[in-house]
Amino acid sequence: MENPAVYDDSDVVRLAGAIEELNRSIARWTEQGEMHTTVIPGLALFRRTEPTEPVSGIYEPGVCLIAQGAKRVMLGDDRYRYDAQHYLITSVHLPTIVQVIEASPEKPYLGLRLTFDLREVSQLMVDSNLPQPRPQQSSRGMATGQVTLQLVNAFIRLIDLLADEKDIPILAPVIQREIIYRLLVGDQGERLRQIATAGSQSQQIAKAIGWLQSNYSQSISMDQLAAQTNMSTSTFHHHFRSLTALSPLQYQKQLRLQEARRLMLAERMDAANAAFQVGYESPSQFNREYSRMFGAPPLRDITSLRQLAADGRG
Repeated sequence: MENPAVYDDSDVVRLAGAIEELNRSIARWTEQGEMHTTVIPGLALFRRTEPTEPVSGIYEPGVCLIAQGAKRVMLGDDRYRYDAQHYLITSVHLPTIVQVIEASPEKPYLGLRLTFDLREVSQLMVDSNLPQPRPQQSSRGMATGQVTLQLVNAFIRLIDLLADEKDIPILAPVIQREIIYRLLVGDQGERLRQIATAGSQSQQIAKAIGWLQSNYSQSISMDQLAAQTNMSTSTFHHHFRSLTALSPLQYQKQLRLQEARRLMLAERMDAANAAFQVGYESPSQFNREYSRMFGAPPLRDITSLRQLAADGRG
């Protein structure tokens, strides 16, 4: 297992140098905008020149690194702060509130996100003959871990491929496998292996989350959802909340409200139709829950978001 706690002074210096190199790499590819969705599958780069307001979003399974600045993620009542010394790992899809908390024109926030497929994680566990995780209760599907020199260097090499795209189909998958391996043997590897292990309670909950994502507009029965995971309703509810910090119904509600917001913003759907589209039968209930989650009624919220986008701050 990698253990950054035993680094000596020379390791610390090398890590600082690698983070600075990562900083320059991200800065190079984000000069023209705040987000660069790269041609490398799953890899996106980000720049912010000022702190942001809290915004809602779904974190996919993957890892986030910061080369400069800091970010805060809120999952239910939990708070995660990460920066150049700490990565954020997510093992299931989670609805969150996100905020860049350290950024300036002189020292912009510079970060990246790499999403991954849990099936690839499972296969890598087999290929690498990694030990099975210890049987344990489900834990949060999100955590911060200590950045290591090997992890940063792998990301530098991945971003470097953008300069010569012909190498990407062959070399990017190799480097992405290395990154996943570094995560699996790092200080949060146990959490990732729990999710990726066939038959584990965490993996069963992850399957239920996948079902909810595809069927969020439907009425759901906790008994039926629990039966899909071969758990009692009470056990299922307990493990679901342990992994996501939300009850299944709260999780579904957040998926519905986020999709309704997207429909109104991106597809210019009115609030009533968006509410119906995502499964609400009562417009007043939709307006009430939307205001509670996003801090303003639908029309005012969408108008504000469009204004921010027009001003170049969205």
